Amino acid sequence: MKALRFKGLLQKDKWIMPAYVKLDEHGTILSIKKQKQEGVTYKNINGFAIPGLQNAHSHAFQYAMVGLTEYHDHKQTRDDFWGWRKAMYQLALSINPDQMEAIATMLYAEMLRHGYTEVAEFHYVHHDLSGAHYNNKAELGARLIAAAKKVGIKITLIPVFYQKGGFGQDSTAGQIRFLSKNMDEYLELLASSERAISYYEEASIGASVHSMRAVDPPIIKELSKHINSTMPFHMHISEQLKEIEASMAFLGKRPVEWLTEEIDLNDTYHLVHATHLTDQETKALAHSKANAVLCPSTEGNLGDGIFPLGLYQQEGGNWSIGTDSHIGINPFEELRFLDYRQRVTTHQRNIFIGQEEFDSGLYAINKLVLNGRKAMGKMTNNFFEIGQSFDALVLDATVPTLANCAPKYLASTIVYATDVSMYLGTMINGEWLVKKGKHIQHRAINKLFSKCLKELKNRV
Repeated sequence: MKALRFKGLLQKDKWIMPAYVKLDEHGTILSIKKQKQEGVTYKNINGFAIPGLQNAHSHAFQYAMVGLTEYHDHKQTRDDFWGWRKAMYQLALSINPDQMEAIATMLYAEMLRHGYTEVAEFHYVHHDLSGAHYNNKAELGARLIAAAKKVGIKITLIPVFYQKGGFGQDSTAGQIRFLSKNMDEYLELLASSERAISYYEEASIGASVHSMRAVDPPIIKELSKHINSTMPFHMHISEQLKEIEASMAFLGKRPVEWLTEEIDLNDTYHLVHATHLTDQETKALAHSKANAVLCPSTEGNLGDGIFPLGLYQQEGGNWSIGTDSHIGINPFEELRFLDYRQRVTTHQRNIFIGQEEFDSGLYAINKLVLNGRKAMGKMTNNFFEIGQSFDALVLDATVPTLANCAPKYLASTIVYATDVSMYLGTMINGEWLVKKGKHIQHRAINKLFSKCLKELKNRV
């Protein structure tokens, strides 16, 4: 048994101060109390424990290209998502399995350093460099599982169904590593991926179509019935204006309009971006109980658009956070970007609102964690629960702005006014994986990633 004392521990509705936590040998919570138990020796941690955070949308391989698409030829008069996508395809067409694992290992270690303890990996690079299947159809997915296991992060592998080059269009040469010809072929990939996760006890599985433009709409309907809420179902939706125009031309409806009318959505569905919605679509999406997955740093970097958060929340919509292309990995930065975009477009400050108290920070952490767990296929009622693993980001209680903060201001101070220099570290299953800003295997991880980048030669 392990016994820990924290200066404070955050639950979904309040701080427990101090907090005495007992764990079994596997890091499972046995008890959480405000008073210590007689006869038990507690290890004192002078920190504030908040729940480990959930990254609900990741394309791990793209971490190898962060920062590289901001250099523009002086003759280039316009750049947008579609220009960025060409560079992304070049990377996707060049990496081998060892490099995929090295990139993901570095990325996942960085996620842990920033407080993420779980990641939903939206994985669509499936085949070899020629577009042929590996002997193990989930070879690259298995490498992502291996990377997660190496660093200790919990992962939901989401193998992506990718079939078309656009609405009614054949696939392109840049997509040859992504493709499943039909639903049967995708289900074989999904089954192979389920076998791959069996090698890591902290791995789970989800299903996905890349987007409405990438899979024939009748097949999306068929797959949604086949999956039937047995696992989380993720897809990109309405990220780009060009996508919406193509949907209107092909289907006579906007993407979210079609989806909410044709699919029996529920809270196992996780729709990524949704940056271009009408008011009617926003309301329909919220009422469907499907979850929006918002990736503010990537959406800003790519010039995607701004999610209509105010109306969506008013209608009872739920959302979580992802880092997508990983141009940013800080979860609190994602929350700030999300909030501040709404502030500058509405000229109001209380955008994140709770039902009882106007605590923006606590409200945002609730959304990120509880809905983020849904994106992993997990349903919980509180941040820390008896019988669940103890996964936490621990902030340094000696930092003056935290040490002198009344409980009612503490969650918002953490969300709006901290950075990684103020963290003691990240724990999973009651064990420190990151301490004082460094993963416990940081030297080996950095060396492997540096070797990978030298091989790719994309930064020279």
